[in-house]
Amino acid sequence: MNSILEFNSSHFIVEFIWIFFKSFLSKSSETIALLNIYRNPQNSSQSADGLRCAVSDVEMQEHYDEFFEEVFTEMEEKYGEVEEMNVCDNLGDHLVGNVYVKFRREEDAEKAVIDLNNRWFNGQPIHAELSPVTDFREACCRQYEMGECTRGGFCNLMHLKPISRELRRELYGRRRKKHRSRSRSRERRSRSRDRGRGGGGGGGGGGGGRERDRRRSRDRERSGRF
Repeated sequence: MNSILEFNSSHFIVEFIWIFFKSFLSKSSETIALLNIYRNPQNSSQSADGLRCAVSDVEMQEHYDEFFEEVFTEMEEKYGEVEEMNVCDNLGDHLVGNVYVKFRREEDAEKAVIDLNNRWFNGQPIHAELSPVTDFREACCRQYEMGECTRGGFCNLMHLKPISRELRRELYGRRRKKHRSRSRSRERRSRSRDRGRGGGGGGGGGGGGRERDRRRSRDRERSGRF
């Protein structure tokens, strides 16, 4: 009986802290929350007779990696450098499918929230807000990481869903390379602008890049995602 009371008490405290955070969201933060945006196929796949369809672990990871890469890339290309991105694997209403994106700069996070609340993903309107969570090590469930969480998907602490090692190397490794080449890129852009002022050849390259961006944007719209 005492153990039940202790569990209910701790559960209430966590809920109270969460409600407090939601009521007094930071006016500024590097982190944004995209609410309930990730749809786990293992939770939503059903056949015509109402039975849940089996989704293999390989298919599950491929689906998740594709989702993660799409969102991560969209955030960096449109709003600014992403320091960290995490997806909740919880089932509780206040955490299920939430994606947390921590930008390098607060102004990028603010810009993202304003813009994303006017956008759709997978046929659903996006609900974005600034989040007080900046240290995910403190917000995540340590027991889950060790495979010992007894509360399952309804735990009130974050269960962060991992991406594959290959995708992690690709996304975060690409960012490290971008840092190293940033100064060289500025020099190349400067030389390109100088050539453009001197003749018509340099301007054509810039137009081609913009055309590729427009084609990429149209392809995404047709895909029904962002």
